[in-house]
Amino acid sequence: MKLLYILLMGLFSCSQPAQKKTNMTDSLPSIHKYRVEALDGGMIDFSDFKGKKILIVNTASECGYTPQYAALQSLYKKYQDKLVVVGFPCNDFGGQEPGDGAKIKSFCQKNYGVEFPMAAKVCIIKDPAPIYQWLTRKNENGVLDATVRWNFNKFLLDEDGHMLEYYPSSVSPEDESLIEMINK
Repeated sequence: MKLLYILLMGLFSCSQPAQKKTNMTDSLPSIHKYRVEALDGGMIDFSDFKGKKILIVNTASECGYTPQYAALQSLYKKYQDKLVVVGFPCNDFGGQEPGDGAKIKSFCQKNYGVEFPMAAKVCIIKDPAPIYQWLTRKNENGVLDATVRWNFNKFLLDEDGHMLEYYPSSVSPEDESLIEMINK
């Protein structure tokens, strides 16, 4: 009798409908709600990047890290099927991005062949742009707090616009850990 009870319980417990598993990231805030002015005067709509990872970088033309533009362009071309790079020129760190939009765009194209989207100049320190408030505050992005201390800080977001990782200026766009995260 006990054996029959065990068999019947096993049968009924297996016939229960499976519950849908929820993805922990489903409830995380997404960057896809943001639209920012582009360097050339148009708009960059982050919802256009759904399905691709996004690498956001604060840039400057007169910085020791400025040569990272070449590696960023290389990443953009190599992984264009699954990654978009978005540059955000900023003059907050050492006054190393003094130019206007036309000058910045010309510099980037002439010296590094930059084809990836570039946003209009932003502020990060005083009165940070809303997108940088989202990037640097865990209470907004749901994942991490970050302090942008210099030019060429990098934020990697997943295909759903959720924060994955923050990389300081010293981490090259060609760093193995960053490439590994792009390929996950």
